[in-house]
This record gives sequence, C-alpha cells and structure tokens, in this order.
Amino acid sequence: MMQELLDLTSTDRLARLGMSLGRFLLILAGTYVSASLATRAVYRLRLRLVEIMGRRSGSDAELEKRATTISSIIRKTVYVAIWIVGLVMGLRELGFDVGPILVGAGVLGLAVGFGAQNLVRDVISGLFLLIENQVRVNDVAVINGTGGLVEEVNLRTTVLRSLDGTVHIFPNGAIESLSNMTREFSYYVFEIGVAYKEDTDRVVAVLREIGAELQRDPDCGPVILEPFEVLGVDQFADSAVIIKARFKTLPLKQWMVGREMNRRIKKKFDEIGIEIPFPHLSLYAGEASRSFQVQGGPTRDELKALVREVLREEGGTGAPETDGGVA
Repeated sequence: MMQELLDLTSTDRLARLGMSLGRFLLILAGTYVSASLATRAVYRLRLRLVEIMGRRSGSDAELEKRATTISSIIRKTVYVAIWIVGLVMGLRELGFDVGPILVGAGVLGLAVGFGAQNLVRDVISGLFLLIENQVRVNDVAVINGTGGLVEEVNLRTTVLRSLDGTVHIFPNGAIESLSNMTREFSYYVFEIGVAYKEDTDRVVAVLREIGAELQRDPDCGPVILEPFEVLGVDQFADSAVIIKARFKTLPLKQWMVGREMNRRIKKKFDEIGIEIPFPHLSLYAGEASRSFQVQGGPTRDELKALVREVLREEGGTGAPETDGGVA
C-alpha cells in the first residue's frame, strides 16, 4: 500500500491516507466498544455463574467470591485479546505488513515456552488455584507464612494485603503452603486461663452463659452459626488452667465475634470474682523446711545463710556458694 501511495498524485495520496487513518480510527473505536461490551458480558456471566452454582450448594458470599475471581480472570484475558486483534487490524489498514509481526509473535511465544519456565509454571499453578477453588478474592489466607486479605488472583500471581496495608505479591508457582482461613465458615478459638483455685466446672458454666448471651446479641448473633462450644480443660500452664473453647461463624466474622466475647468474659469474671491470673512464680521449699519471715529487707549475707540452711536440711552440703551460684 505504501508503494501505491507513492505512485499517486499528492491530492490522491492525501485522500488515500485520510481514508486509511479513518479506517484505523474506526477500528480503534470498534475495538473499544467491543472491549466494553465484553466487560459487560463477563459481568452478566458472573451473575449467571452465581445462579448456576447456587443451585448446587454453598452460601451466597462463597459463591460471590468464587464467581468474582473467575470472572476477573476471564475479563482480563478477553480484554487483552480484543485489543491485540484490533491493533493488528489497525496497523494493517495503515499499510504496515503485519506478517512479520505475527511471525515474530510466534517466535517470541516459542522462546517464552522454552526459556521462561517459571512463567509457564506460574500460569499452570494459577489455573489449578482457580479450578480447585483453593483461594478466592476477599478470602483471608496465609501464603508461605504471610497472612492477609486476598485482593487479586491472577493466572501468574496472587496478591495479599496485610493488616498494616502492606501488599504481598506471590508468583503462583512459588506458593508452597496456602491456608485459607475463610472458606465456607470460620472458627474463633479461645484459650481462657483461670487460677488453679477456681472450680473449672463453674468456669465452664459461666462461659456457656456468656456465649448464649452473645448469640442473642442483635449484632453478633446473625453471624454465629453454632452455639458456643467448650472443648474442656486443655492444659495446666505455669500460672493458669487453660480452658479451650470456640465459636463457629460466617467467614471473616470470627474476629469481630472473638473480640466481643473476650470483652464480655473479662467483664463477667471481674464481676463474679473469677481470677484471671497473670504470669507469676511460686517458690515452694517443702514441708520439712521450717518457715521464716523476712522483715526489714534481708542483707545479702543473711540470704546466703538462709539458703545454706535450707540446703543442709534437704541433705545438701551447706557449703558456701560462689557468686556464680545462688549468691
């Protein structure tokens, strides 16, 4: 076409060039309209996906997250494909030979296939993330030990935003561990420490009462899926008896319910006198050792003498300790 323009007169040349530019702009406008229509079509597809998956199973929130993730991938892919085709057609109308461009794109694709193995691995891993429904947009997940809200799930990368606002980007092929904290439902696990002197049966009864009150709360009640579950006495810690319990909630609502429950537990325990101990250490010298009172603040030598006396009563040598020992 460029040779044809050179063979024409200046008037005809300008006319032909104007027609080519007009067709080029028309193709760009058509490409823009096609991309916009495709975006709307994908939006309708998302609604259709929610409707189809809703007939099978799952909550509305779960279906919405999965449909949003899938439609986002489809929208980006279709959008890029339409613009690539439109630009190639526009360049052809301007008289450029698009054959070498297409051949070069094919060679580039082949080079990518052989050389960019990590890129291919990331894309394949991203496809499996979507097909297996491992993580969706608006989930809270822990990827390779880093937690945050899932903002994007792309074919190549997954994007998390942590609580402090930091954005973490993970290539899908480099994801070694993935923990989804908000798939279908969530649990908030309580580890409540009480003093050894407390009656654990009484404490459990009080906890069940607080849980029942919270479930009747107009704000927290609708997001709680099951009654408060007390798992029992879990362990004997250094300073407290640990009672483990949990609440089952809708996804992303476990932290709201857990914070309110903790507030009510502290308030109720203070009201009825159940002790929540702080870390401390009790020294027990044994029943054979005689008790003593410390008045007025003992000196260093007096403390050494007391320690030697205790050791002697317990069968020790009673030898003085150096500064590296009890001194």
